[in-house]
Amino acid sequence: MDLKNKKILVTGADGFIGSHLVEKLIEEDYQVKAFVYYNSFNNWGWLDTFPKSKLKKLEIFSGDIRDPNGVRTALKDINIVFHLAALIGIPYSYHSPDNYIDTNIKGTLNILQASRDLNVEKILVTSTSEVYGTALYVPIDEKHPRQGQSPYSATKIGADFIAESFFRSFNLPVAIVRPFNTFGPRQSARAVIPTIITQLLSGEKEIKLGSLNPTRDMVYVKDTVKGFIEIAKSDKTIGEEINIATQSEITIGELAQKIINIINPEAKIITEDIRLRPEKSEVERLFGSNEKITKITNWEQKYTFIDGLKETIEWFKNKENLNKYKWDIYNV
Repeated sequence: MDLKNKKILVTGADGFIGSHLVEKLIEEDYQVKAFVYYNSFNNWGWLDTFPKSKLKKLEIFSGDIRDPNGVRTALKDINIVFHLAALIGIPYSYHSPDNYIDTNIKGTLNILQASRDLNVEKILVTSTSEVYGTALYVPIDEKHPRQGQSPYSATKIGADFIAESFFRSFNLPVAIVRPFNTFGPRQSARAVIPTIITQLLSGEKEIKLGSLNPTRDMVYVKDTVKGFIEIAKSDKTIGEEINIATQSEITIGELAQKIINIINPEAKIITEDIRLRPEKSEVERLFGSNEKITKITNWEQKYTFIDGLKETIEWFKNKENLNKYKWDIYNV
């Protein structure tokens, strides 16, 4: 599919991956409407950090993904939807699961129903590697069983299956995009890499973390964004679930030590109990297969982990960026 002359809606445009996706789409001169979360301050999240020259290329729609009426209004005259809006914090999902049901499942249903009624040409629904739970085999391909090890992952599993049902029941042109552990500039303080970097850059010598043994497949955000775009362009992705992964893994402890070695080799890691997930909820191993995405799209990994890490650290070194983070508390 040629994305030129198509009108594109990005939900969750004010967030981490969403803002990078919007930025890349407007750099490539696509017509983009950014769906941002309505609030009384008219805050557009990370889009507020864009220069006016970029913002002038965007149409901004403020709404709430949980409201089917606003979603329908946002989708008028839209050809392609990148649906990224979601609640993603795992610890928050332990005590407020209703919010995750409403946002992740009902919000996705709203997108699918409106897209069906308005004849949208392609809908990309964002999943997560967390739906797989702890790997039963590696590399994890798209046929791996789903395991709901947190209320967050359970709602993402639900959203995936709702999307699949609309493809099977109504022939809705849906693709399910499943990024593994994306990292980079603008990532939430709830994620491990910003947690480590912000503590180190703020002068801490004891870096507080949770479990150090789980492994993750770390994908730099620019590679993730490229994956979204290539999945949108490919005619072979409709009705498919597609991983975006590097097909490698690193433990949290090893990852932390690499960052420490770059910023302050004298720093030490300490485990803080509050940061530990319940034992059966911790995803111990994520190591994704990228065989499918490289076979049916033109995507390929461009950034090594170290390359992405260096760019991320440089971004955080900017005091204006670092000051946006509450590094001295555990961010749920």
